[in-house]
Amino acid sequence: MRKINIGLTPEQRQGVIDLLNRDVADAYLLLIKTKKFHWDVVGPQFLTLHKLWEEHYNALTENIDSIAERIRTLGGYPVGTADGFLKLASIKETPGVLPTATEMVSQLVDDHEQVIRNLREHIDACDEEFHDQGTADFLTGLMEQHEQIAWMLRSFIEGQTLQPDGSSPMKEGNKVGAGV
Repeated sequence: MRKINIGLTPEQRQGVIDLLNRDVADAYLLLIKTKKFHWDVVGPQFLTLHKLWEEHYNALTENIDSIAERIRTLGGYPVGTADGFLKLASIKETPGVLPTATEMVSQLVDDHEQVIRNLREHIDACDEEFHDQGTADFLTGLMEQHEQIAWMLRSFIEGQTLQPDGSSPMKEGNKVGAGV
């Protein structure tokens, strides 16, 4: 096998590969949960969530492939088994539980926020510990995608009703710009 000479030691590359395998495991479990909720959601929000989650699992599928390819770029092999995903992931499954639509959204917010926290740590480690700015930049892009998805999902469960004139009722102390 030809030696990889990209300015990182084998130990640095292995450290990054280990982080990326944790990221691919989380992404895969998040994909599974998103797909399952896409299938199981019922109620007045069905169509909205069904379509939204289809967009999300398609994006997750692309991200998983990108993470796996980054691992291969660094000379490693991505985890690729359900057992491996379960061992490495920080996201947990809830088999046998059928949550309401709002509970599904809430669980996915929690999962995306967990992924965001993990990615922040991995970005710092890639940059500071392993000196791999390329992977740090790559992970920053993934983190930004998860931040946007988490925001959209939070907005769904934090939504407010509108007044007949189209204005939003504001609760005391919850005014935009309050305290500024």
